Amino acid sequence: MEDQRGVVMAEIEQGVAGPGQTQAVADMSSGAGQPVAGMLHHVELWVANLDRAIVSWGWLLTALGYRLYQDWPGGRSWGAGHTYIVVEQSPARTASRHDRLRPGLNHLAFFAADRNHVDELAAEAVLHGWTLLFADRHPYAGGEHHYAAYLENADGFEVELVAGS
Repeated sequence: MEDQRGVVMAEIEQGVAGPGQTQAVADMSSGAGQPVAGMLHHVELWVANLDRAIVSWGWLLTALGYRLYQDWPGGRSWGAGHTYIVVEQSPARTASRHDRLRPGLNHLAFFAADRNHVDELAAEAVLHGWTLLFADRHPYAGGEHHYAAYLENADGFEVELVAGS
């Protein structure tokens, strides 16, 4: 049985999204060259509350340069280059909250443009459902030569925003 996202994906590829479904907005292939073996294709995050996830993840990914890629009743995705990130409220979930301290995904790390960008994102994150982790050691919680912000959203997902050069 194909999930609804798979149906929407096929319809997007064929250019015929159904009622209430949005076709792909981001051109996932423009200017990025061909994907290479080992490059991340996508990450799918199952969330307990899609609306809440759209607020936190949508803001963050957009602020990092991702663009809306897919939108269907059970989820949404944002893409950059050849990679996209999905948030989905799946009926097959077995828990109501992600626990980054259990086996499995601990966090996702993204490059920010520079230190100022890290600071801006960390300051604005609280308005979009994120909490600064390790505040007593921020922005060097990862070590004295690692400028980053560690954020956690209401669903327990952690992201690390690392200053680029």
